[in-house]
Amino acid sequence: MRVSDILRSKPAAGVETVSPKEKVARVATILSGKKIGTVVVSTDGTSPEGILSERDIVREVGRRGQGCLDETAADLMTAKVQTCGPNDSAEDVLTSMTEGRFRHMPVMDGSAMIGLISLGDVVKAQLKSLEREKEALTDMIMGNA
Repeated sequence: MRVSDILRSKPAAGVETVSPKEKVARVATILSGKKIGTVVVSTDGTSPEGILSERDIVREVGRRGQGCLDETAADLMTAKVQTCGPNDSAEDVLTSMTEGRFRHMPVMDGSAMIGLISLGDVVKAQLKSLEREKEALTDMIMGNA
């Protein structure tokens, strides 16, 4: 299974981006209001400069207190963003996410961001693929194929 297959299975909601100058408190409001786990930090909306997740915000509030909510997205974001392409395999993305201990990855087509996939998206796709494989094997064994 490829990343492009995962993107096709998702609702076409786009990628939530924020300006690097956006206050962290506003980012938290966006995450909560849209019930999402991360935003991509981008000046132009297509080139990721960083990524800021709910976990990043909670970690910093726990370390430094609520004063960090007045800082900018650029101050708290992870600047070294790992990305993938539409032709990357779900297995490779899952390995990268697991080894890197992160849950979201922008999908790039050249220099343009075309989507965002989560660890949950990849696991869900893998489970569906395994279910289809199980059904095919069951049909073959039962003589239904």
